[in-house]
Amino acid sequence: MSRAKIKKKSTFIDMTAMSDVTVLLLTFFMLTSTFVKKEPVQVTTPASVSEIKIPETNILQILVDPEGKVFMSLDKQADMCAVLEAMGQEYGVTFTQQEINTFMVAPTFGVPMNVMKQFLNLPQEKQDAELKNLGIPCDSVDNQFKAWVRNARATNKDLRIAIKADAKTPYSVIKNVMNSLQDLRENRYNLITSLKATEE
Repeated sequence: MSRAKIKKKSTFIDMTAMSDVTVLLLTFFMLTSTFVKKEPVQVTTPASVSEIKIPETNILQILVDPEGKVFMSLDKQADMCAVLEAMGQEYGVTFTQQEINTFMVAPTFGVPMNVMKQFLNLPQEKQDAELKNLGIPCDSVDNQFKAWVRNARATNKDLRIAIKADAKTPYSVIKNVMNSLQDLRENRYNLITSLKATEE
């Protein structure tokens, strides 16, 4: 007696629910993530066990590279505009509206005031290449860093200062930055570090 043959059916899996979940997750991560600002130099921060989170708004970030060059960034375009105009008045430099607009959208700045106008008129690719070689003067002869911090604080009283330096930056450079802040009576600031893994 022969066995009855069972017809084989093709298996069909409905992927609609899976694609819906994927799109929802993708949307969630896009809306909740924060973009990292483009920085002119790569900095490897020292490790620490502190877990204090720096606020995301009203931040004046000071970036110090291993060679001791100082760069700064502000998180609000209105503050960037006001600080540039104040620095222009202090150093006798007049900026056009186009130059102000270019400065406002820059993620990081770090140029001596005597070359600021020429720098802002460069194309974006050349600005990125030039910025790495410049930096804000922070020496005893011409401490423009102090002027930037003073004008930024005058523009926005709620600014929190955060210093992000490379682990290989010489201590004398960091001390010079901190001394400049102390001269302005800015004694409270955060040091940005990476989280150190602790053994249990």
